[in-house]
Amino acid sequence: MTKNKMPWLYKTGKIILGPIFKKYYRPVIIGIDNIPTEGNAIIAGNHIHLYDQCHAIVSTKRPIFYMAKKEYFDSKKTKWFFEGVGCIPVDRSKKDTDAVDSALEVLNSGELLGIFPEGTRNHPKDEKIKEIYNKYFYNLRFDTVQDTLREKSVRLSQLNFLLKLYNEKKISKEELDKALPYIDAKLRLYVDQKLITEDDYFESLLLDFKFGAVSLAKKSNSPIIPMVTTGDYKKKSKNLIVQFGKPYLVGDKDLETANKELRSIFIDLIKSNYEELAKIEVERKYKEDLKRA
Repeated sequence: MTKNKMPWLYKTGKIILGPIFKKYYRPVIIGIDNIPTEGNAIIAGNHIHLYDQCHAIVSTKRPIFYMAKKEYFDSKKTKWFFEGVGCIPVDRSKKDTDAVDSALEVLNSGELLGIFPEGTRNHPKDEKIKEIYNKYFYNLRFDTVQDTLREKSVRLSQLNFLLKLYNEKKISKEELDKALPYIDAKLRLYVDQKLITEDDYFESLLLDFKFGAVSLAKKSNSPIIPMVTTGDYKKKSKNLIVQFGKPYLVGDKDLETANKELRSIFIDLIKSNYEELAKIEVERKYKEDLKRA
């Protein structure tokens, strides 16, 4: 990997599509100064949407070499794009030593590496939907369940947490069925009802973390820059907030401890995003009231 060499398609896309992305979605981006202007670092983000990496890309002049599932490289329709933007293919079905070597090459060259510690987008895929339907929602229409879980706002982590509550007999089958279309709202209600704690709710917003980020950070002595995205990807979104946290150093910690600490940092940033959204909404209401006065 050539130091500071920005892939041609990455550079073209950043120049042309970057401003369009920001104008269309209008994300509120916090903590850009936490991205180092030089030296190696890992940009680690939660994964709720296909465009999550775009926030990091538009927030720094430096190229970020993202790790992406190898399936994107297996198809001629997508291979040209992912190769053109400098992505590193990862075979998620095994311990991919080639991907690890490529990632370390990026970091040891003083570059930025992009990774999603959850390992996949936090959304139920079709095979998972079928599995869950057959086990839990067989009494409902399959197409109704499928359409509901295909909604972009549905998080797999929250669905798993809801099913855990049912398996632990904390909610009934009837409550489970009723919660299906409104999982996030239902979990918030459970907090108010003291069925779960507020910490439980925030834990439900993330999948378990894989060890890739902390392992690569330790092997390359690279800081991890946490990036948390909350809200919806809608035109002129009113709640899309992205926050870059302070660099996290693994140091001599064991990987399990480091991974737990990193996930805890992500949860704190999610809480911070929610607090920021509350401030934005108060300010928005204030401006609307002024216009009416």
